[in-house]
Amino acid sequence: MRFSEWRGRSPHKESMTPKVVAVIQPVLVALGAEPDPPCWMAWGDDPGIRYMMLVPTVVGLIELHVRVNVPQEGPRVSGKLVRWNRVQVGELAIEMASGHRLLTFQVESQVLKGADDDADAIAGFALELFAAIDGRALVVSTSAKRSPTTRDNAATGAQKTTAKGAPAKPRPPAPREL
Repeated sequence: MRFSEWRGRSPHKESMTPKVVAVIQPVLVALGAEPDPPCWMAWGDDPGIRYMMLVPTVVGLIELHVRVNVPQEGPRVSGKLVRWNRVQVGELAIEMASGHRLLTFQVESQVLKGADDDADAIAGFALELFAAIDGRALVVSTSAKRSPTTRDNAATGAQKTTAKGAPAKPRPPAPREL
């Protein structure tokens, strides 16, 4: 899900005011992300005060810690870029009971938990991180549902796309030996 989509899902209005967003976006760009990147928000216990953003990029995972209102200063953001070979992830675990899915996933000491639609969104984010860590193309999803993988595209005959959603340029056929 993109940063702009998370703004509409914020549990507190104070968490995503224009003043807070104006501090977040320059830090994202400085660390190598676009101004409206795909990301995951770990709201935590009190998102009206602080929360964390996880932003996958080509070179690594951006981890932003946002403080919504520091006294006499306003919003504050600190961030770091963790290279993919240093990113710590746990297992992606799912439990199914009575038609409901409960999923957990750990990334950089953050435990992401969700049920049903939230579980689907977490699974999509986790699979994108696994792909990036393995050096495969980062497939960005604009919805909460998981993006099709290359294998899914091949099975359905769908056109492959780049990380920005544009159609990928077809590769010329490999030369054949006679």
